[in-house]
Amino acid sequence: MDVQIQRQSGLGSFSFSLVGIVGLLALIVAGATVWLLLTDPVTVAESVETGEVSPLVQSLAGSIYEALVRLLKYL
Repeated sequence: MDVQIQRQSGLGSFSFSLVGIVGLLALIVAGATVWLLLTDPVTVAESVETGEVSPLVQSLAGSIYEALVRLLKYL
């Protein structure tokens, strides 16, 4: 008597891929934050002191954009 187990691709595999995507995005933002802290510490310090995150977010977005542009030029 053979017992066959069938795998169902459904919510389990979707949630695993969603967790992977969220983890990858968190890694990119964390890396960009560290890069910004090393290259532009004044913006980071000012954002922490005043509590305003918009200059920090603008700088992060600019850093990520520049990295993507350079990566696409390389490819």
